[in-house]
Amino acid sequence: MASACILLLNRQPKYYPTFRSILVYPGAYVARQSKRDGVISVVQDELRLGESWQRGPVVLAWDHVLHGALDAKDGRNVVLHEFARKFDEADGSMDGTPILNQTSHYVSWARVMHPEFERLIKKAKKGRKTVLDHYGAASPAEFFAVLTETFFEKPKALKRKHPELYEEVRSFYQVDPLEWRDDQSHT
Repeated sequence: MASACILLLNRQPKYYPTFRSILVYPGAYVARQSKRDGVISVVQDELRLGESWQRGPVVLAWDHVLHGALDAKDGRNVVLHEFARKFDEADGSMDGTPILNQTSHYVSWARVMHPEFERLIKKAKKGRKTVLDHYGAASPAEFFAVLTETFFEKPKALKRKHPELYEEVRSFYQVDPLEWRDDQSHT
């Protein structure tokens, strides 16, 4: 769970304002999800590794927390993903835009994030390989969470393939994970 603290480096406040508790399951768990399919409401069970409830707890599957911690270069870390969602919800909406440091940053954020999100959607639909996990194409909120995982776990590849995107996230988190890497050859 220490991965959640990495997101707080160089930030004020040094805590998650909307965060109160963590629920930890031993492994992936099933959650009942109600979705609207046109006029009909469909209830289905979904297998989950983690989730962040708006104004509620973070829920994590412990086996996936451990897996994410064992390979810090695979671009998958459920803790980073779900705690990024806590930043996203801080303004009351999970929309892929956290509260930024300055009002002027929202223009740059939108200019970079929206086209990158659209590109990921197109590449995911075509099954093309990307540095960002295709799950990020599900919504702007998932895009931000997946981007956070990629930023911290695959910084060199992200910066090489998406330099503007890298700079937006670096500015938001106020850290540069490339400075921490002793294996600058990693992609």
